[in-house]
Amino acid sequence: MAEKEKIDKKEHLLNVAERVFGELGYDGASTRLLAQEAGMNMAMLNYYFGSKDGLLKAVVERRMASTRKSFEEIALQDISSWDKITQVVQLYVSKVATSKYFHKIIFREISVLRPGGTSEVTDFVLENLYANTMHVQQILEEGIKKGEFRPVDVEMTIASIFGTVNYLINSRRLASKILNMDLLDDQVLQEEMKPRLLAYLHDSLKTHLLK
Repeated sequence: MAEKEKIDKKEHLLNVAERVFGELGYDGASTRLLAQEAGMNMAMLNYYFGSKDGLLKAVVERRMASTRKSFEEIALQDISSWDKITQVVQLYVSKVATSKYFHKIIFREISVLRPGGTSEVTDFVLENLYANTMHVQQILEEGIKKGEFRPVDVEMTIASIFGTVNYLINSRRLASKILNMDLLDDQVLQEEMKPRLLAYLHDSLKTHLLK
């Protein structure tokens, strides 16, 4: 099999797996169903990713690595800490608002308590999430050190940013009532909620961080 064909098949399987895991959850998505939805046999799925755990890890890593790289690039720019944090927030909101299946996967993995404690997959998700938040922490601490930001509670600020975004995306039915807009409609999510959320976070962080 040509290398390009192998890459294309892997990408196709990752796209299908993200949707199926997002719709049905890890436990509801059998390897047989995943292979069937991707138009492959189970042997091919195992050949590429080893197992269902391996497939879910690959789905998570693909998205997380992209976000982490973008956060790193923003953190290294020669611009003010305020510009960095606003870029990070805009990027994160945009990614969350355009990848609804992926963030359902993440929310489930960090929320579900399985018998015997966390699974290897859950630990993997948590480690990746934590690595991404570290770049935000770096920016906030840099801003405080330079005197751009007030000496705020950095950890609570991070929780506030990510918590607000994730709550609205992962609790859409309740958020729809609170915000009086249909967040189950992707067009409403993109054209109405996203700019409203960005404006809120911008104003909140400006009041919270700047002297």
